[in-house]
Amino acid sequence: MPNAPVHLKIADLLKSKGLLSGEQYTATLQLAAAEDTRVEEAVLELDYLSEAELLPVLAKFYKVQFVSTEKLSKAAVPGPTLAMIPKQIAEAHAVFPVVFDPKTNTLSVVTADPDNVEMLRELRAVSGAGQVRAFLARPRAVKAAIAHAHNGDRQAFARLLMSQQVQLHGMRQVRSLSERPPPPAPDLVRKVSDRPRLELAAPPLPAPATPNGPKQHPSVRSLTAIMQPIVAEKVAVYSPDEVLELLNVLINLLENGRVDLRGHSAHVARLTRRVSERMALKPKDVIAVAAAGFIHDLGKMGTFHLTALNCAEYEGHKVAAQKSFRTPSRLLESVKITPETMLAVVHMYERHDGRGFPDGLTGKEIPFGARILSIVDTYADLTQNPRNPFRKALTPTEAFEALVKLKGSVFDPDLVDIFHNVVMGEDLKARLLADRYVVLLVDPDAEETTVLELRLIEQGFDVRIARTADQAKECLASGVIDVVISEIELPGGDGLELLAQARREKWGKDLAWVIHTRWQGRTEAQRAFELGVIDFVSKPTATDLLVAKLKARLDSQRKAAGSSGGVSGSLKEMGLPDMIQVLFHGRKTGNLKIRRGNDLGEIHFVKGAVVNALWENNAGADAFYRLLHLAEGDFQFDPAFRPQETRIQESVESLLLEGMRRLDEGL
Repeated sequence: MPNAPVHLKIADLLKSKGLLSGEQYTATLQLAAAEDTRVEEAVLELDYLSEAELLPVLAKFYKVQFVSTEKLSKAAVPGPTLAMIPKQIAEAHAVFPVVFDPKTNTLSVVTADPDNVEMLRELRAVSGAGQVRAFLARPRAVKAAIAHAHNGDRQAFARLLMSQQVQLHGMRQVRSLSERPPPPAPDLVRKVSDRPRLELAAPPLPAPATPNGPKQHPSVRSLTAIMQPIVAEKVAVYSPDEVLELLNVLINLLENGRVDLRGHSAHVARLTRRVSERMALKPKDVIAVAAAGFIHDLGKMGTFHLTALNCAEYEGHKVAAQKSFRTPSRLLESVKITPETMLAVVHMYERHDGRGFPDGLTGKEIPFGARILSIVDTYADLTQNPRNPFRKALTPTEAFEALVKLKGSVFDPDLVDIFHNVVMGEDLKARLLADRYVVLLVDPDAEETTVLELRLIEQGFDVRIARTADQAKECLASGVIDVVISEIELPGGDGLELLAQARREKWGKDLAWVIHTRWQGRTEAQRAFELGVIDFVSKPTATDLLVAKLKARLDSQRKAAGSSGGVSGSLKEMGLPDMIQVLFHGRKTGNLKIRRGNDLGEIHFVKGAVVNALWENNAGADAFYRLLHLAEGDFQFDPAFRPQETRIQESVESLLLEGMRRLDEGL
């Protein structure tokens, strides 16, 4: 048993207070040893005490204050405070920072061991705080806080709080009736706003499988166990958004064991909702389609991931889907899920060409929800699941190329185009109209980079990370970077050589660059400045100062140029006509550079108007019309550029209309 003295100390305390009987004391220690967990968690798991009963007793013993799981889940910890305790230290000691008071130089943390003097001394040294104040919290609550803040696990607290509710319900069942609160009145209904409502009734839950009867799918047993304490005692009315949030929590709990697809259904639900809202569907239809995204894999979480693409490519997937496509609707047949949601899930394996199942529907005969669900489910699988047909997680662009190949056969071609526009076009549009600096951190030290990344994000930077020279080259080749902060010593390369290579490229000739390194040699610094770095900073350094200096430098350059930030990408993300319209409506000034192989072109803008264009040996309107023929290539919008010549007088609308006419006529 790990940390046995601590276990015995807590168990003995609870026994001495009369909170554990002799039999319970023994059972608690046995469970703690068997599951390699702490006594606090064993007591809670065995339902001997609730968290609300346990924490005050321990806090009084340790002479500290305590923080409940619910309160800790709502804590918004600033990035600088979080960075004071690196992730590795937080996980090693199961400690989480919550508040820093700069006036007293005191850092407050939550921990299950507030009397661990040696740990607190180490935290003082690591954080730089003059004092470290410890608050008591449940051990798993501390781990959930670390997972949520450092690993981005948004469901960490949801899972813990849900299990807490299940435990509480179990305790209510075993305690005497005199200890239980009176049952709610039959007509008790929780009031919500006047928004459209969906009702979750409290139907009888499926009975356990009998030895001779049909076996329940694990999803049924899990869902029953989770839903029982929620719906068994009263009928509640929920708003549509609350229903979706409930589905989000429950489905994420069920999907937690899907290694490569954890969170998949929530991702699908978010994307289907975005597409539906973009198409201005009625609110009830938006909710129905999003709900289908949550439940589409319920009961189908087996060996195969049954997407429309997989069923079209593999007979084994198709056979498995034909056996299980009605499982979600059967599992939820006693719950009042809307018909639109059920139709979307049942018909998600129909094909646009009529060769799907269960009914061989074609085109618009297939319910809208099913058509968009099949596209989004496939896209999410291609971009998230390394076991998809391509045997690797694809980039968004690669995933859309796979969808395009099946337009008109498996997928609705119009919806594929709309989905592409929503997911990629709007993201690019936002980037074109945004003013954030994009910084590339090139450093193999994950812990040190994390601290610097937090400081940059706080100052409004869009941060990209590269751990090796090769990763940095790949990111730099995209052309979206405004500034690079690089270490010198890199796996597979050298930071100064990386800088030298960038300076030989057109896109890297004037790229802002900072060397942030443990090397302190004069030779390296001299070479760096010869290559045009804006700063050479030796580690360790005050990251706040580094970021502040960098932002001030970039802001000064941007202000002098009177511009906002630049954006780069591929024409596959957004066609040139659409990009021109975005810049026109955004009244942008600058230079849109287009590169196809070794050929370079430019379109100059002044407050949204096109004033000149260059392509090959052409200039003005002729060059503009020729550029519109480009379907592939890379682009970079430079808002610092100020056109010196006006060769085009026509409006953007006229230019695009004439350009489209020439394209149609093959001119």
